[in-house]
This record gives sequence, structure tokens and C-alpha cells, in this order.
Amino acid sequence: MSDDAVKLALRKITYGLYVVTSKMDGKFNGLIINTLFQVTSEPPCVSICINRENYTHGFIKESGVFVASVLEEAVPLEFIGIFGFKSGRDTDKLAQVGYELGELGVPIVTDYAVAAIEARVRHAVDVGRHTVFIADVVGARFFKDAEPLTYADYHAIKGGKTPKRAVTYMGERDKEREAVEPGKTEGSREMKKYQCNICGYIYEPEKGDPDGGVAAGTPFEELSDDWVCPVCGADKSEFSPVD
Repeated sequence: MSDDAVKLALRKITYGLYVVTSKMDGKFNGLIINTLFQVTSEPPCVSICINRENYTHGFIKESGVFVASVLEEAVPLEFIGIFGFKSGRDTDKLAQVGYELGELGVPIVTDYAVAAIEARVRHAVDVGRHTVFIADVVGARFFKDAEPLTYADYHAIKGGKTPKRAVTYMGERDKEREAVEPGKTEGSREMKKYQCNICGYIYEPEKGDPDGGVAAGTPFEELSDDWVCPVCGADKSEFSPVD
């Protein structure tokens, strides 16, 4: 069996992208996952798979409840970065987004969500580094009739990376998925693009970082020392030039 064939075959499995939240000891936390699917329709039952090292894993294990918000196609990469590339041990993720408390007392993330599912865990299955939580659907919300984001769109359109604790992470740099234009020039000076080694965000000088106060046309080398990745918050030392 070829390892390359396995990787290529597994990448053809389709996924969505979801924010999963839970509660524990009066605290809330959440993370991004792509492994949510419906198990049965009567009674309605879903399952999710979470890395045991993720902070949210302990919340779900302890409380036995979670909410999964289905993200829309138009979600910005910066929003995904809040839940996908930062730890709740270090930051209050929910303080940065809009949410409502559901009937389980768990935050339902409403920003960029097309729908949400509230669930109570029925079984927790140990699968090594991960746990599969099989849960009964106890409530649901429908927010808007918009296209949901697929995992393929996240990579192909948004240039997203796979977090190291994600179920689908295989240790790859995913270079084959990145189509980066050659460096632009400003006069005789090459305007190189730089990529974040943590989340995969690419700084493009011709676009700058308007939300971060960086004007279009600003070379990476001229960014201030306190500038950080707009997606995961990594500093400039975590960036590498794109060939």
C-alpha cells in the first residue's frame, strides 16, 4: 500500500467546516473541525471527531454537550483563524465573535453561520489520539439560505492550512495546493510574498493588510516589528518568503 496513494485518496473525501463550541465549569470554548456528519435521521443523531489535545475536547468530555455551527462560504479566513489557529487556553475566543446561548447553555456562534445543531453526547469512542463523540440532536437553528463552506473551498479558494491537531492533518506542507503568483516589482525592487509558517496566510505586498493598517504596496520588509499575522497572530519571524 502506497502512502502517497492513501493521502491522495483521503483528500478526495468531502468535508464541510464547522465551529464546535462547548462549556465546562462556567467557561466556554470552541474550535474549527471538518469531521461532522449525520449518523441517523430517526432519531436525529450526529458525530464529531476531536483531537484529545484540543482544549475543547475536555469541555465536551466533561459536559457531554456541544453545538456545531455550519459556516457559510463567504466566511473570512481571519474568522476561521480565531477558532482554528488559536488556543482557548490563551485567549477568550467567544469574546471575539457574536453568539447566543442555546437550550443546552452552550454558545451558538452566529457570525458567518448558515445553521447550528445542538447535541447531547450519547457515546464517546476512543480512537487513539482522537475521540469520536456520537450525539443526539436536541435542537437546531437556521440562519440564512447561503452556500456552506466546504473543506475543499477552504483550501483552494481561501488558501487555508490544516491545523496540526486536525483529524485530516498528515504532516504535509501542501505545496501542491498553493498557486502563488511570481513576486511583483515596485520599480526595480522585487515585491516578494511571505507565508505564515503557522497557518499558511500569505502576505501580498500589492494588497497589504488594510484591516491591520498596512497600505497596499508595502513590502514585507517594511512592516513594523509589532505587526502580526491577521489570521493566527504569529509575529514576523514566523514568515518565510514564497518562491
